[in-house]
Amino acid sequence: MSTLVDLLRPDLRTLRPYRSAQFEDGLVRLNANESPWRPPGDDSGPGLNRYPEPRPARLTAGLARHYGVAPERLLVTRGSSEAIDVITRAFCRAGTDEVVICPPTFGMYETYAQIQGAPLRRIPLRREDGYAPDVAAILGQWTSHSRVLFLCSPNNPTGNSVPATVVSRLADGLAGRGVVVLDAAYVEFAAQDPTLPLLARHDNLLVLRTLSKAMALAGVRCGALLGPAAVIAALGCVLPPYTFATVCAEAVERCLAPGRTAEWQRRIELLKSERARLAASLAGLPGVRRVWPSEANFLLLDVDAPQALLAAARAGGVLLRDFSWDPDLPGGVRITIGDPAENDRLLQALANA
Repeated sequence: MSTLVDLLRPDLRTLRPYRSAQFEDGLVRLNANESPWRPPGDDSGPGLNRYPEPRPARLTAGLARHYGVAPERLLVTRGSSEAIDVITRAFCRAGTDEVVICPPTFGMYETYAQIQGAPLRRIPLRREDGYAPDVAAILGQWTSHSRVLFLCSPNNPTGNSVPATVVSRLADGLAGRGVVVLDAAYVEFAAQDPTLPLLARHDNLLVLRTLSKAMALAGVRCGALLGPAAVIAALGCVLPPYTFATVCAEAVERCLAPGRTAEWQRRIELLKSERARLAASLAGLPGVRRVWPSEANFLLLDVDAPQALLAAARAGGVLLRDFSWDPDLPGGVRITIGDPAENDRLLQALANA
């Protein structure tokens, strides 16, 4: 049976990574063509005139502790979106190797497949079953050219989680034939986080994490790709050196500092509470056909007149996300959970419409 490394593009299996300039503390750096002077206003630790580490070792170690994996099993990326790009490029030959997605889901899976020139197979989620993956169809339609399956859990934009048993069935069924990518961008808002047990069980599973949601670092663009060490090393060769900026690494390290956990958990619990309050209030509004159950930091609504609802919210100073254009999301509007005052403002705007 093939290993996950065997499923990488053949030309990448022997790729030698770029050899960047080596740095050692206490030695003058005249080997990287940097400026010797800091730019005006620079108060960063190492200085912005200096390249960051080719791969940020301290940040990698901190994120590995945070997510409960060994450092060699984690690759720091610029948001989880960059990890989607790296995976697609590493496993899919243009015009040959297929990406499989389950719409409605995060649109960047399709975008990166198109950029790579990878054929795309769409196997829709079953709306009648709460937007559950169609396991039989995925396994039955998998071909010798299929390589990557993207699963988002909790799924964006529907908000539902994919049970760990379903992920395991798919990973078992595709062992030796494909990689299952579990995008866990919103898992902190779910009842359970199954990523570590799944990673321990399946060597053809990759997990995407991000600090943009629960850790409030969307402006920093920090993500993490978790998987088998040999695959992580190979995927690291696809990334150019110096990808993660010094100031961004420092911001993440501050957020990961000891003693911050209680504050993050307090905020997550508040958002969960506001999610329940907002769902109950929205369900009672005229024209709202359904508020879908959510384990993310957003709610998906089915509404009779989505454009009117969007306009009413905007008139009250609130922007919502229109998904009614998607045939898989009839009347769909997605609402991010804000703080209590922001949620009250939305509800008042809709009540006044």
